[in-house]
Amino acid sequence: MKKQMLQAVIFGLILVFTFSGCATFRSNIEGVFVEDTTKNYGTEKISVVFVVSHFQQAKGFDAIPKLEKKYQTLSGFGDILKDATREFSNLEKYASFTEFSSDISEPKRMALKDSLLATHDFSIEIEIRKEWSFAKHFLGTLGSVFSATLLPIVYSKDFSMTADVFDSDGKLIKGYSRSATTTKLVEALLLPIYPFHTERRKTEEIYVEILHDIFRQIESEKILTKEEN
Repeated sequence: MKKQMLQAVIFGLILVFTFSGCATFRSNIEGVFVEDTTKNYGTEKISVVFVVSHFQQAKGFDAIPKLEKKYQTLSGFGDILKDATREFSNLEKYASFTEFSSDISEPKRMALKDSLLATHDFSIEIEIRKEWSFAKHFLGTLGSVFSATLLPIVYSKDFSMTADVFDSDGKLIKGYSRSATTTKLVEALLLPIYPFHTERRKTEEIYVEILHDIFRQIESEKILTKEEN
């Protein structure tokens, strides 16, 4: 009996991966900056270090959010960050440092972070969180297997991003936050539209829009100007 159940599960998994399709959709960004952008042309050039941390949490499984490992972070995030820095009109140079849980046991990494903070005019700590319900994903996976994806299965992930701006003395100037959600539908009939709505594409869109929007607000509020700080 157990052998037959195992064979049924394996067969179901084969069907899922062979015939299923999935399409991911996303919400609008919450907390967007709605005012017109005011540029800081003519102000003194400044330098910024971006300290980035990527967290993920399966709620109901992980007790606390966990820092993502290097292979878990969104590929190409450095390019997304570089593109968003174009919102700053007086940025002369910048550096970035991505935090990992292993840093606590690597003195060289900690020293590098301290050196970057000490040699730049401002620092912006960017914290990205990716959260989902472990129970819903687990039950959804079972549903996918036993229905061979004939019934639509829904998976959702919540994304939030905060950016705290500090001066060269480590004093907090101002904090910003944005959030969005992705919804992935798994069903055999979705296979034809999958290439146009991949999960990676929608996640990347969220990161791009949030970073540009936050940096645009920072620029408009003249946060990164030496004269006012």
